[in-house]
Amino acid sequence: MRILIHSINYAPEVISVGKYNSEMAEWLANRGHEVRVVTAPPYYPAWRVGEGYSARTYRREWVAGADVWRCPLWVPSEPSGTKRMLHLASFAASSFPVMLRQVTWRPDVVMVTEPPLFCVPQAQLIARLSGAKVWLHILDFEVEAALHLGMLRGWGDVKRLLYKVEHLVMRGIDKVSTISEKMRRRIVEKGVPEDRVCLFPNWADMDFVRPLRHDDEVRREFGAGPDDVLVLYAGNMGEKQGLELVLDAAERLRERVKIRFAMVGAGAARKRLRRIAEERKLHNLRFFPVQSLERLPLMLAAGDIHLVVQRREAADLVMPSKLTNIFAAGRPSIATVDPGTAVYAILKGHDCGFTTPPGSATGLVAGIVALAEDVETRERLGRNARRYAQSYLRKDKILSDFENGLQDLIGSKSKQS
Repeated sequence: MRILIHSINYAPEVISVGKYNSEMAEWLANRGHEVRVVTAPPYYPAWRVGEGYSARTYRREWVAGADVWRCPLWVPSEPSGTKRMLHLASFAASSFPVMLRQVTWRPDVVMVTEPPLFCVPQAQLIARLSGAKVWLHILDFEVEAALHLGMLRGWGDVKRLLYKVEHLVMRGIDKVSTISEKMRRRIVEKGVPEDRVCLFPNWADMDFVRPLRHDDEVRREFGAGPDDVLVLYAGNMGEKQGLELVLDAAERLRERVKIRFAMVGAGAARKRLRRIAEERKLHNLRFFPVQSLERLPLMLAAGDIHLVVQRREAADLVMPSKLTNIFAAGRPSIATVDPGTAVYAILKGHDCGFTTPPGSATGLVAGIVALAEDVETRERLGRNARRYAQSYLRKDKILSDFENGLQDLIGSKSKQS
């Protein structure tokens, strides 16, 4: 197959959308498919263009078997709701001529990963001109998340327009996939016929990320000794998470000298969170930059308790991608989620983590203390987490099912023609 992927995030970004896009493209290329990617230079989650790349120029390169076309974009250093809109619009505008050029390549499928929704209309146009099918993969309901989290205050007319655009765009897509059953049902509620909607969950590389013993040297780097309990948050530090909660928990537990906190990652809220931690003199909490992919298994193994923090308003609008690797590493987690959400159902249904109410520092502290004092429970939850990953998150199984879905979609195109 000839598969054209259109997305703002791609390797060498190592978390979230960029990670899954690049692993998917590499897997498909290794299976013998021709894969082209129209994307931007790496910038996420630091909101700074990566070394060796430019935000102002076009560039073409080969990355792990995929033909990758980089397009300029504007990257705000401190993204707000308005700036994010302009940021996404800049990529949609700069990538349009590159997408148009792909018509002569005649792809079989044009695949867009959301965010950003802005790219879908041009993908539909390119598909129509080249006789391709369109597959939209939703990892994040960006419009709803922005509205629920108050990132577009005072944009009344724009909000209504965005909802209308989203509704019209989705109705014209040949196939829509997403990463959880809750999100799948939400897509159907938006008016997309159920037979066009499917699950395409995030995955884990079970051979690369696996249960490992603590590495004392790595734990020392993260501020924890051999006998300490390391509470680890690793991932994007944005507004969707409400990470002030971790600082509140660390403040309440500052006298528990054996409980240490590490926050690893980058994002729009990192600078503010670090300033607050310094103002509160949280000596039991330290910040660290995004770790290299090679260090991921050791970093995950270093944590005794992993935190998955979300604001209530973002529940089931986004699915924390960090969970797959936590499960694969066989580590227990505490998630700030309500009953009825997808994460709650997994953690409770498979006994692989604790849940506490979103925004409740008291609940989070109680969960941390309970796990910190109970090694046997941590080990049981970790075993169950790995078991869940082995049953549901295997990379080859998930991507093989996706490949079959692509072939079925192209087969329906051939029958129609």
